[in-house]
Amino acid sequence: MSDLPPICGREAELMQLMQQQPPLWRDHSNLDLRAIRSGFACALHMHQPTIPAGANGALISHLQYMAEHQGEGDNHNAEPFAQCYRRLADLIPDLISQGCNPRIMLDYSGNLLWGVGQMGREDITGALNHLACDPEMQRHVEWLGTFWSHAVAPSTPIPDLKLQIIAWQHQFAEMFGDDALQRVRGFSPPEMHLPNHPDTLYQFILALKQCGYRWLLVQEHSVETLEGRALPQEQKYVPNRLMARNSAGETIGITALIKTQGSDTKLVGQMQPCYEAMGLERTTLAGQEIPPLVSQIADGENGGVMMNEFPPAYRQANERIRGEGNGTAAINGTEYLELLEAAGITSEAFPPIQAVHQQRLWQAVGDAINPETVESAIQKLESAGDGFSMEGASWTSNLSWVAGYDNVLEPMNDLSARFHQHFDAAVEDDPALTGSRRYQDALLHLLLLETSCFRYWGQGVWTDYARTLFRRGEILLQRMPHDSPETADSTDNDPLKNPR
Repeated sequence: MSDLPPICGREAELMQLMQQQPPLWRDHSNLDLRAIRSGFACALHMHQPTIPAGANGALISHLQYMAEHQGEGDNHNAEPFAQCYRRLADLIPDLISQGCNPRIMLDYSGNLLWGVGQMGREDITGALNHLACDPEMQRHVEWLGTFWSHAVAPSTPIPDLKLQIIAWQHQFAEMFGDDALQRVRGFSPPEMHLPNHPDTLYQFILALKQCGYRWLLVQEHSVETLEGRALPQEQKYVPNRLMARNSAGETIGITALIKTQGSDTKLVGQMQPCYEAMGLERTTLAGQEIPPLVSQIADGENGGVMMNEFPPAYRQANERIRGEGNGTAAINGTEYLELLEAAGITSEAFPPIQAVHQQRLWQAVGDAINPETVESAIQKLESAGDGFSMEGASWTSNLSWVAGYDNVLEPMNDLSARFHQHFDAAVEDDPALTGSRRYQDALLHLLLLETSCFRYWGQGVWTDYARTLFRRGEILLQRMPHDSPETADSTDNDPLKNPR
């Protein structure tokens, strides 16, 4: 199945692997929280969608399309983007050799990881392998999990949240090994988009925990206190406990680090988190003094700032804090949490928060919590026209991922329903079915259809891509018998051999 990405087939094995996660950073970190006044954690998000735009409509990386169509738009940036994907493998070792103690968190979509392999870019895959597997790099680089195809959680069908999460884990393990995957403890939601519908958020957190994640990064304005207020400034610099309650009254929680401010790439591109942290003093949590942590994420390649200004700014910031002693330090997310835990501060001590608009919703629901009362309260609050919404919140509050996109969302929900109708019972009877080609092919088209780019870039060629993926996925499921693993790998009548 070398023409398909490794997105399924080891579900139970990987879930079991990810539940077995001994302390990772605590034993080899060279940081002492007692000697640090403040810290900062920077993450770089990298993504290129998969599009049906290759020869005869083949699935290719948008990076490949850019490289092959240099005269269109900003496609001349294809090679600068490609270099952004690999440059940390040069930059971090160089800083270490100069006596610096750099840190970086990396969030690469499954599309991008598959796409650079499709392109044969061994310079990129080799660099990423070094960052993921080299023992020295493991002290400085933390990989974050994400959805395989950069779906936005609030408008992704609930049954597909876990499919997206574990598909990325398959991809990462295939490329870098199970040991590297086992070191992935934090999660970066695409577009920083956090669901606030109670059932979607509950299932999202449940899926994260089932897949072994310990924490996630959230945008500050996507959450609120339990009283329904914006988070106090000082609370944004300590770990929080994101709580969710579903329409059956069940509750669940997961640790959250707060991404402050908006989506401006200059925040990371010019290392603003480092300089913000320099102005902070130690704070108190669970009766102990700890360094506050400024957490931030930005696109790692998009725009002139990230392409051109980030490397010297990153270098300058790390050189500036070198040898400061009781000053500011770069700290990765899991490293910070594990060092807090070693000091006796566990997640039970973190202040509780919830997704935005939860306080208003539960106040309207009252004591009779059930799916009917929750849905009735949602409809009533949304009809008031005062800003209440269950679309979730992302890095920007002026972009809807739902309004005006019925021509993408309806096919997406349709294909999801057909996929689960076809496979769920069969997989329950025989889990080995997820290792078949037909399951893998159908899953690929479902995940790809949920890619955020098919809505972010507006109506036109991008929504056309979505309709093409839906049509191909629909054909796959229509022609597909209820296979056993022994017969499911037949490529007869494969619609992708002659894509429409």
